[in-house]
Amino acid sequence: MTRLRVTPARRQGRDRLYVSLPDGRNVAWYDRDSGRVSLVSERHRADVLAALAPYLTGDVSIGPPPVPTSADLARLSLHPDDDLAPNRPGEGLLVELDSPPAGAARRFRQDPRRVQLAAQQLLGEALDRLEGAGWRILHSVPLPGADRIDHLAVGPGGLLAVHTLAARRLKVRIADPMVRAGRGGPAPLLRLTRRRAERATLALAAAVRPVLAVVGAARLDVLPVPPDIRIIRDDEVPALARLGGVLKPADIEALYATARDRRTWLRA
Repeated sequence: MTRLRVTPARRQGRDRLYVSLPDGRNVAWYDRDSGRVSLVSERHRADVLAALAPYLTGDVSIGPPPVPTSADLARLSLHPDDDLAPNRPGEGLLVELDSPPAGAARRFRQDPRRVQLAAQQLLGEALDRLEGAGWRILHSVPLPGADRIDHLAVGPGGLLAVHTLAARRLKVRIADPMVRAGRGGPAPLLRLTRRRAERATLALAAAVRPVLAVVGAARLDVLPVPPDIRIIRDDEVPALARLGGVLKPADIEALYATARDRRTWLRA
């Protein structure tokens, strides 16, 4: 009997157990969500099933790996430097914060970018949990001109370009297109949010809806409610899982494969 190693991993939002030979080559994987064991080599069938026996539950199907879709092939051909999928929430800010602060005075007060980073990280984690409902999420999508989309959500409810407003313990008042957080002056934030969604629509050749996510606000007043932009608080992100009827699973994967390619955004 060949000694095999079983390693858990999470790929594309799925929990899998990979079975490998002592030299590291994968010979099979068990997808817990679908209950399927994909065999790379039929000659290792008995050894694979013996290694997976402690983990198999319910009805299990066994067979060769599924034929890759066009989205799978595009993903496999994507150079790692052009793949946006590994981006963490706030990736752009993390890169900026790695550079030394400009001026000595910056050392004595909190860098506002860190407040924004914390908000993007909190919201990004909430969006990532939508994967169980069929959504795919990208973070910190770069746009030409040193701009970026904080989060891009692709799912049954369509495409959403999400802008994060850090407003911990602040009162936020929105009067389209102006947004005022705390004692700060009003800024045309809704105009910026719409513009980023428009650029995403151009890049992806598909309708992208703008979303403003207000993180940590003590109070949120929206007067009047804009019809073309969705405004949510961070604790309302789970409700997005109930959106549907716009994209089918195959469309979601195809759009996600296009969106994760950095080169796609050069035309935005």
